[in-house]
Amino acid sequence: MFMTQETPQSPSDAADDGRNERHHARMVRKKALIDDKIAQAQRDCGVIVVTTGNGKGKSSSGFGMVVRAMGHGMKTGVVQFIKGAIPTGEEKFLRRFPEACEFHVMGEGYTWETQDRTRDIAKAEAAWNEARRMLRDPSFGLVLFDELNIALKLGYLDVHAVIADLHARPEMQHVVITGRGAPQALVDAADTVTDMTPVKHAFAHGIRAQAGVEM
Repeated sequence: MFMTQETPQSPSDAADDGRNERHHARMVRKKALIDDKIAQAQRDCGVIVVTTGNGKGKSSSGFGMVVRAMGHGMKTGVVQFIKGAIPTGEEKFLRRFPEACEFHVMGEGYTWETQDRTRDIAKAEAAWNEARRMLRDPSFGLVLFDELNIALKLGYLDVHAVIADLHARPEMQHVVITGRGAPQALVDAADTVTDMTPVKHAFAHGIRAQAGVEM
């Protein structure tokens, strides 16, 4: 008797077992939900973005947004609170583009290094004067206030006065604020808030800060 030989299934066909069809159905439903959300979000305005938490990457995220805004042709501004003693790669890079990014390092270093609360407060107040000037200037499309959260957490600046200045800014201006310990009042006032959660860090294993990674 003549017998036909079945074509063997490929591993992908054998493993499919209807998965491709189910995946396609899920993606159709997901696309419909996302398209509906996009259709409902049509308003354009400046946003306040707060990046806080104990994990690494808060300032890096903020500088990434500065570069992104520059790529869109926006004028940007940076005011760094607390930091200042150690030159960073971001500062060295962005100072190459003075027409597109105004950069101010206003701190004198970490508080455990300065050890002078009165002087730290004076520096924070001077930094906020620069920040307030940018907030009143509609030519700035995006401004980054790096480590402002720490100055607020330590009480160097009045959080309610800061929020009032943020709310009085030009309608289309974006503000990015970084640093640990963002006060709840600022979290409530912000449009987007991300809390960086640490999982592991090289420093805990005896690896010091590396150029291009931490600075």
